[in-house]
Amino acid sequence: MRYADDNTSWAAFRNNPRLVIWWLFHRLTTSFRASPDFLVVGTQKGGTTSLFKYLIQHSQVLSSFRKEVKFFDSNFFRGYSWYQAHFPLKSKLRAAHAITGEASPYYMYHPTAPERIKAALPSVKIIVILRNPVDRAYSHYQHMVRVERENLSFEQAIAKEPERIAGEAEKIAADPTYPQYRHIQYSYLERGRYVEQVQKLYSLFPKENILILKSEDLYSQPADVMKTAFGFLGLPRNENGNYKVFKQGDYKDDMDPATRRKLVDYFRPYNQRLYDFLDMKFDWDR
Repeated sequence: MRYADDNTSWAAFRNNPRLVIWWLFHRLTTSFRASPDFLVVGTQKGGTTSLFKYLIQHSQVLSSFRKEVKFFDSNFFRGYSWYQAHFPLKSKLRAAHAITGEASPYYMYHPTAPERIKAALPSVKIIVILRNPVDRAYSHYQHMVRVERENLSFEQAIAKEPERIAGEAEKIAADPTYPQYRHIQYSYLERGRYVEQVQKLYSLFPKENILILKSEDLYSQPADVMKTAFGFLGLPRNENGNYKVFKQGDYKDDMDPATRRKLVDYFRPYNQRLYDFLDMKFDWDR
């Protein structure tokens, strides 16, 4: 079965014909293009946009066609050549002594994306950025409200979450074309159970190929965090980085304090297992 390429659709052409022609050139030159050296795999609403923007400011990091290629989750059925077309020419990377990568924050939580990444890119560097799961859940909810895909209160939404996503992971794993929107949109709490996702990554990739970053540190001390990230990627520090925050959402209302206390208690055992597994302290238990 053949599937339409959204990048070459009539709607895309009407919106930006030059971009469509540019993409067709990429498809025709796929065999000359690089595979990614690194992937930012999560977490959603954890600062992946800012992190990726900071990475590609470096003169030795060249960006993919878009930040979120979403190949190993939503677009896997399109085939690897479609994916590789999103990356720079190998000759361009060699000339700049550069590397390339992308950031798709659903990869870490997707039921089968980590295994797909391992099969296709066994030596890729994996970057994970984790945010307090209580804050992440509320930010996720507020985003769904802004894009008009959520009409319940936060308390109602998290209460209904188990019903909304029941069986979705299994269906996604069984069929790469199965619609993933419920699993993506309504996983407010489950997506914040990081230990389950991190343990899977460590079971698939060498420890030295995985970097765990704290979202809170990225915003409070971005230069230091990016020094760590660039070192992990084998690059010198970027002395001219512009570390402003990208895509920071504004909320009309703060979370109810009682709800926050309840969620702190809910996540505490998962957080403790994560601290123990990574031998890191995130200070999220408040």
